[in-house]
Amino acid sequence: MALAEDVTKEVDNVLSQAWDIRDGQVVPTTTDVALGGGGVKLDAVILYADLADSTNLATTFDRRVAAKVYKAFLASSSQIIRHFGGEIRSFDGDRVMGIFIGDSKNSNAAKTALKINYAFRYVVKPKLEQKYESLRTGSYALKHGCGIDASEVLAVRGGIRKNSDLLWVGRAPNVAAKLSNIRRNDDYYTFISRDVYLKLSDEVKLDKDKKSMWQQFTWSEVAGVNEVYGSRHHWEL
Repeated sequence: MALAEDVTKEVDNVLSQAWDIRDGQVVPTTTDVALGGGGVKLDAVILYADLADSTNLATTFDRRVAAKVYKAFLASSSQIIRHFGGEIRSFDGDRVMGIFIGDSKNSNAAKTALKINYAFRYVVKPKLEQKYESLRTGSYALKHGCGIDASEVLAVRGGIRKNSDLLWVGRAPNVAAKLSNIRRNDDYYTFISRDVYLKLSDEVKLDKDKKSMWQQFTWSEVAGVNEVYGSRHHWEL
């Protein structure tokens, strides 16, 4: 069969498949969702932890050094996500996505981001700069960002047989990814949507002096998400 016919057949199959969507009580894996029309709905909080300016890192540094930076950042972030109950279902180059569900999902995700900020500033960055002079003295600045949003999310399986993965469809994955990329030069390394902020426990909302750890900002990149909250704070491991 010619390639054009193969592609046409795949698209026709997707468009003709009836949806079989169920409510999820746990975060699904790829094999939990049918490729042919399967879907799982979740009330979820999505966190993206993202390494800043990784294109510069990848194109101007020795690839082995760049790879160590990626791996150190992703490994430390993943450990913290899992420690606070998040499930990891996606790596995209220089970033990792964590999915939180359950009654404390908003606070757990925010706490995770603040812990990632601590780990990056006081463990990952110092160790990388100690090992590699090019990172210590060069023009590239090691920075990161975390973004968090909450919404109903639909997990579907995309691709073709033997080559597929889960896709996360909804507001939260897209907004969280965008929030992980803003205001790093102002030392605000964590950004959350208003929906997440309103459901934070006081433990994650207030510092030891009972002052807010979050600063309100207006935002206009995504329709319907006009208010976000940024934090400079970190939480010791």
